Amino acid sequence: MKGNINVSVENIFPLIKKFLYSDHEIFLRELISNATDATLKLKHLSNIGEAKVDYGNPQIEVKVDKKNKKLHIIDQGLGMTAEEVEKYINEVAFSGAEEFLDKYKDKVDDAGIIGHFGLGFYSAFMVADKVEIKTKSYLDEDAAHWTCDGSPEFTLVKGKKKTRGTEVILHIADDSTEFLEEARIRELLLKYNKFMPVPIKFGTKEETLPLPEGADKDAKPKTKTVDNIINNPDPAWTKQPADLNDEDYKNFYRELYPMQFEEPLFNIHLNVDYPFNLTGILYFPKMTNDLNIQKDKIQLYQNQVFVTDNVEGIVPEFLTMLRGVIDSPDIPLNVSRSYLQADGNVKKISSYITRKVADKLKSLFNDNREDFEKKWDDIKIVIEYGMLSEEKFFEKADAFALYPSVDGTYYTYDELYNKIKANQTDKDDKLVILYASNKDEQHSYIESAKAKGYEVLLLDSPIVSHLIQKLETSKDKISFARVDADHIDNLIKKEDTRISKLSDDEKTALDTLLKEVIPAEKFSVQLEAMDSEAAPFIITQPEFMRRMKEMQQTGGGMFGMGNMPEMFNLVVNTNHQLVGDILNTKTKKKQERLINQSLDLARLSQGLLRGEELTNFIKRSYDMIK
Repeated sequence: MKGNINVSVENIFPLIKKFLYSDHEIFLRELISNATDATLKLKHLSNIGEAKVDYGNPQIEVKVDKKNKKLHIIDQGLGMTAEEVEKYINEVAFSGAEEFLDKYKDKVDDAGIIGHFGLGFYSAFMVADKVEIKTKSYLDEDAAHWTCDGSPEFTLVKGKKKTRGTEVILHIADDSTEFLEEARIRELLLKYNKFMPVPIKFGTKEETLPLPEGADKDAKPKTKTVDNIINNPDPAWTKQPADLNDEDYKNFYRELYPMQFEEPLFNIHLNVDYPFNLTGILYFPKMTNDLNIQKDKIQLYQNQVFVTDNVEGIVPEFLTMLRGVIDSPDIPLNVSRSYLQADGNVKKISSYITRKVADKLKSLFNDNREDFEKKWDDIKIVIEYGMLSEEKFFEKADAFALYPSVDGTYYTYDELYNKIKANQTDKDDKLVILYASNKDEQHSYIESAKAKGYEVLLLDSPIVSHLIQKLETSKDKISFARVDADHIDNLIKKEDTRISKLSDDEKTALDTLLKEVIPAEKFSVQLEAMDSEAAPFIITQPEFMRRMKEMQQTGGGMFGMGNMPEMFNLVVNTNHQLVGDILNTKTKKKQERLINQSLDLARLSQGLLRGEELTNFIKRSYDMIK
């Protein structure tokens, strides 16, 4: 028979091609998905006794015929009768096509919409100027042969196909000859169909046969030609956790990331069937402090068909740094951003994954705390980011989030609280948690705090300023202060037994002298009576100012920080001998020189001496030695 497809648009195929061209490579994914569905449906009918056929071991074959400019996709599935071709190809798909045109005729840039309207098969016309379907049903009926050249006209005649299944033949258009290259087709098969549940044959390969028993050790082994199955139909995530061991999980990681040489730290197997279906395996890799380079490594599948590796919206943002696979039939093959934002199932999936990851981290911590502590530096960035961005994760993190000290002791929050509550409180009875962000740069400050019996944490991730802000607002009566922030003796409440060696008049004279020499726009001068062994000049940066500056640098766009000025405290120890010498030096010039030298030494210890100021300091130091 010949006929016209019932469609009001004169020639729909160029429009399909125009609207969806940016995504044209997905035609192969769509056609193989159709072939897979036909194969699995036959399996189901065979299992329940409705299809009286030998199911056997069917496969899908993809063949490139470069000479004749054809691409073949062949399955051994249900097949179709002529009546079914008429129904499913000519009627259903084209009603979807018209709906598509009505909705998207003014939106040329909208991609990812094939499949929403039953257009999967017709994606073939994005790369072909003629398509044939040769099909024979599993029912005892004649084969059918359908042909369409991209116009509304088609032919449907009795076919010659003898075996069950469907063969789709694409006559590749002149502007799409890349799809006649075997390397290009292999690339697409590995991208979209690497884990399809039906074996996919693409060419053949030579396989070496084992030598027979007793054969000469120098004998040349024989080879045989076998089908080249390009996919793994039974990937690890489709199995039950009880059926997999550690090596299975590691092998699957290598299959997903063949160029990744470091082993993952641990994995989380996802498996839920209510209120939505979701399976998958997530891996914690070793993390770097570069948050962006880690992203977009999780692969999203729908029924073992690759969809995307941009999983934002499905996976909580802090977990996009992980690796692995998520597979859910509840997420359509064609994911749009607006769909994700509106879909209730997607929100539930995101919450489930957050909870599952938190539960896994808690069990790892409880089962082997020593091993968890060893891995902390490699996973902390994910956990800290999660505590910042997901309230439910923050609540659960108390059970496993760690706070390491500069000496390598790891505390949970409750352990830390109990450790320091007796001697690290301020005048308002708030707990003062001291921390360092760099052990080398802040070494002298760390040693000074430890000498007073204080515990100092090592918090050195790039988002630590944001995290401690979150902890201060969420926990009751605590504050964080970096060891080189406002001087420790001013932060922590203790009985004040310090007596200044200077009289009030001497302190007034010293204060006046210092303010004449030290630039007020950079330093706020404070006189403190400290131990005589403490440094004469100590530079600190007000905790609030420094933290805001760090937050501006590490998350400016996200947290909306403006430019914060550089401002420091200069704490002058009135009990140090050098400070007394400065005050008693007879000439103004010598006083200024001693003050500048002491200030520059303090700046040097903080890494604040650079450029011309560093050059002047070195020259002055040599002059003083002479």
